[in-house]
Amino acid sequence: MNDLRRLPVTAIPSLALEGVGFAHRGQTLLQPLDLRLTGCQRTLVMGPNGAGKSLLMRLAHGLLVPSRGRVSWEGRPPRQAMVFQRPVLLKRSALANLTYALAINGTPRRRRKLLAREALERFGLAALEKRPARVLSGGEQQRLALARAWLAEPEVLFLDEPTSALDPAAIQAVEDAVLDFHRRGTRILMTTHDLQQARRLADDIVLLYGGRLVEHSPASDFFTTPASAEARAFIRGELVW
Repeated sequence: MNDLRRLPVTAIPSLALEGVGFAHRGQTLLQPLDLRLTGCQRTLVMGPNGAGKSLLMRLAHGLLVPSRGRVSWEGRPPRQAMVFQRPVLLKRSALANLTYALAINGTPRRRRKLLAREALERFGLAALEKRPARVLSGGEQQRLALARAWLAEPEVLFLDEPTSALDPAAIQAVEDAVLDFHRRGTRILMTTHDLQQARRLADDIVLLYGGRLVEHSPASDFFTTPASAEARAFIRGELVW
């Protein structure tokens, strides 16, 4: 993907989670944690299934309200977008999914199809613009969701297991798109349980286990000198999934 339009050069607000915990029906799903994310980093949230990765993403993005503590952005809330493991798409064509999103965001009607087609071209979906979005392959649906996020010009992009169950070619396409967002000036916060993917993409790592924050460190430190027993076991593939 070429011809990047970089976002305006403004400081992305820092994200602070202070004493944030979450319980549901009397069960604590996320133990109170403190976490601060700054700059235009690629942060990958890792951990076994059930560790609390998706829950942390939804709390950070504001889709859920913490049971305790608070989530705040330094100075101002940034423009945000989120791409889920299973994209939520309308019963419309690929093109119409994008033009609808642009309409919701207040884009003038005369510009919607032009911008939508540019995004489809950028994400390799131009030939599929008339195809119903819900009959696209898993990889194509994920790229369509990324195209929709691209049009929102987010300063912060949340991705929840965006390559789960995709084939290697589709994984590569999604990872290329993630890097493209980052080069554009977007902060990335992404969940994965794939260690090799984290090695390829991460600037820093957040490790959760059993609903607890175990470690937050630069990726180079995490993989070479992990500070916790859980991190060492996770890297060896020994944590219970």
